[in-house]
Amino acid sequence: MLSLLILLLNLTNHAFGQNPAIKAILTNKGLQYASHIGADWMQEKIGSMIIPDVRGGVHIGIGTVNYVLDGISVSGCDVPEPSVEFYEGVGLKAVISGLSISFTGNWHTRFGIITDGGSFDLAVFNVDVASVVQIGSDCSGHISISSENCDAKIDEASINFHGGARYICPVVEEHVTDLERHLAEMQVSFKVNSALVLDVPLTNSPLVDSISLGLDLKGEFYSVQSHTDPPFKAEPFNLPEDNDHMLSLGLSEFTVNSASYAYFSAGLLQAQINDSMIPKTSPFRLNTTSFGPLIPQLPKLFPNMLMELQVYARDVPMFSFQADKVTLKFPGAVKAFAIQPNASWTPLFKLNVDSIFSGVIRISEEKLKGLMELSNFTLTLASSEVGIFQVGFTLNYWCLFVAAKLEEGIVLPTMHHIHLVNPALKIQEV
Repeated sequence: MLSLLILLLNLTNHAFGQNPAIKAILTNKGLQYASHIGADWMQEKIGSMIIPDVRGGVHIGIGTVNYVLDGISVSGCDVPEPSVEFYEGVGLKAVISGLSISFTGNWHTRFGIITDGGSFDLAVFNVDVASVVQIGSDCSGHISISSENCDAKIDEASINFHGGARYICPVVEEHVTDLERHLAEMQVSFKVNSALVLDVPLTNSPLVDSISLGLDLKGEFYSVQSHTDPPFKAEPFNLPEDNDHMLSLGLSEFTVNSASYAYFSAGLLQAQINDSMIPKTSPFRLNTTSFGPLIPQLPKLFPNMLMELQVYARDVPMFSFQADKVTLKFPGAVKAFAIQPNASWTPLFKLNVDSIFSGVIRISEEKLKGLMELSNFTLTLASSEVGIFQVGFTLNYWCLFVAAKLEEGIVLPTMHHIHLVNPALKIQEV
């Protein structure tokens, strides 16, 4: 019944004292979606529940007739749509009204030396079940859930003496206990690809009010090579509730920039460009001859030689969020080499490329991807082994490099068996 909620809570731990970089809000609409799953879950659990033998005795004036009901099993079950709501300050309250169950089994009686037995069919109608699940954290800091209260009644009367139905609450409580144990054993880091690990412990206890459940998560990416914190901290931010959607997920600049730092520290923000990567139809080739009009002395010093460009970030690229816009400052560099006949590389020059990209972020294939345009570009000659020359010819290569990295995207944190459908993305200034 609580599958969506539990999956939201999955793989979380505490990292108190830190500002969250990811916030999640489960709305009432999302909770009601989970309630649709609840009826099937409850029907499956009730249908497979194990009912112990029932023993007792009935006094009939001249003695006591002892009886045993055994081999009891559920032969039918009709579970109405559950009503689930947030229980402020506690967790969740789920109510099922009008539950009907039928049982079959065997009966045995003994009165002195007289015995009898047979089978029986039992139907229980209009069972009302109310369960309260508390959401909190245990002493080790993991998220925890527990069954605070469960009550089952037939027509306003206790069902303790009517068989069958009194085993519904233990079924609910047993499943909640299993989920709690599962949560306590889960890890708090996800390997999202071959380069990145996402760390998502809770930074505060879950916040439950009358219309939503809120989670604050650390939301920091690390390189798989080393668990190194970036040289910047997460800043506070607010995630507005959107009751038209099931789930709201907010990512701060810190989350995106921690991924950028992880890529940079692992040496992954670089690429090699050679002539084979240039379209054959292009009149410009990556060789010293084509660079002659730009650097006249180059083909004289290194005639008819292929070239190779090493394009890389010389510092951490940083994202910033403004209203409906994302800005990326990318401090980069380009090193050029001549390829000698013996395949050795001779350094030619180094350019510093400082660029600012502006654009939008979109969600595609459950990844956060960027679509940006160059808004500012500064190219300076950092060093040269071929003398001084005018710069300004690597713009296309640089834009293609940055665009390719943005198109790779960052995997969004999602839960098992839950996928985003018709996501709506908004960019806000902190």
